[in-house]
Amino acid sequence: MRTFVRNFGVIVVGMVVLWGCGTGPRQMMPTPNVYLTDEGQHYQDLNPELQSSEVRLFYITDRTPEQDEQGNLRYGYGRSSSVAFGTAVVDLGEDLTWEDLLLASRLQKRLKPVELKVRQVTEILRGPNTPIPYALVDGKIVEQPEESAEDEAATQAFRQILIDQLALTPRKEVFLYVHGYHNSFEDAAFAMGELWHFLGRIGVPFIYTWPAGYPGLFGYTYDRESSEFTVYHLRRVLNFLASLPEVEKINVIAHSRGTDVAVNALRELTIAARAAGIDPREKLKINNFIIAAPDIDLAVAEQRIAGDKLPLAVKRFTIYTSPEDKAIGFARKLFQSPRGRVGNFGPENISERMKQAMEFGKGNLAIVQFLGASDSFLDIGDSYGHSYFRNAPTVSSDVVLMLRDDLDPGTPARPLEYVGLNFWRIPPGYPGRVQNN
Repeated sequence: MRTFVRNFGVIVVGMVVLWGCGTGPRQMMPTPNVYLTDEGQHYQDLNPELQSSEVRLFYITDRTPEQDEQGNLRYGYGRSSSVAFGTAVVDLGEDLTWEDLLLASRLQKRLKPVELKVRQVTEILRGPNTPIPYALVDGKIVEQPEESAEDEAATQAFRQILIDQLALTPRKEVFLYVHGYHNSFEDAAFAMGELWHFLGRIGVPFIYTWPAGYPGLFGYTYDRESSEFTVYHLRRVLNFLASLPEVEKINVIAHSRGTDVAVNALRELTIAARAAGIDPREKLKINNFIIAAPDIDLAVAEQRIAGDKLPLAVKRFTIYTSPEDKAIGFARKLFQSPRGRVGNFGPENISERMKQAMEFGKGNLAIVQFLGASDSFLDIGDSYGHSYFRNAPTVSSDVVLMLRDDLDPGTPARPLEYVGLNFWRIPPGYPGRVQNN
């Protein structure tokens, strides 16, 4: 028993160190390779209101609201039964002009660090506490009228704000980021703010931020149960976004433990749609569903993702993995995953049954493997290779090409190396030779 407790403590403390925030100010992610020879044409037709070193993004959260020492709104790790919607501003270099930011966004080695800062967090509206009381009336489930009306009023206000933002972009799409374990509200805002900037500021950027970040030894266990708590809320959010005629496509980008949150929400929505005789691709409008560094047991993923045929519920289902992801290695030890976890998954881990399934119908599932830790900028707060989707210029380039240009793997402009079945590999220097800056 003592040995178990000691090992458990060592593993969890290690995971806190691995996934915790780095010290010092957050710096903007390294420039994706795809931008090193780019002359900024992807920003030329950008609406003037979006041409700023500030990124205004939208958030949806079931974190409990708090106040800092100055009385400003912040969100902690407490769980809230109501969901809030609001805006946050991320500064991509507080003193940078738009022209300075564009220059920094095309350099491999920047003239000075671009430090990020979150400010102006504004909660616009909050829905009623869930679940809303209900009763069975004449064989139908009926929610309490007063609270149901409150919920409807909140969703319509949300809709109008989203419509106004969509008017600023020709791409009528939503990009929704779901963060992972031990991440704060600010961590999620930083990740989405910088990613959306490198996507060319297309569509509308959202973060879905759930109650993670509990301090101390048992932070992982708290966050893990928070990830189960939040699935109901994320499912409702995705269902609502899909119901809006103004939204043509939804793109979900989930990282680490957030991948399990996103997968379970998609799974429940897919089962409901198929039970109603509806194609989930049409109902949910999910164009890209990305899970990066997935903190999910491999056997569990086979049942939930492959067993429930989730790739067929979206246009493009992409999994980013890396055998060098040490954080996923800690999770494997903690949970004693017998066959490993999806975040370290490669062709060598595939079962015979899964191989047969992939050979029968390759579908639109792509497993993209990143092998080169030396190809990432590991001096930016992630020396354990867990956030390679933003820290490795090769991987971030692939994310940009998929989301910004809507490209399938293996096309001439997205030249991943085909390994076999549904597996692809990111080669060094991807997507091609670039000039040094």
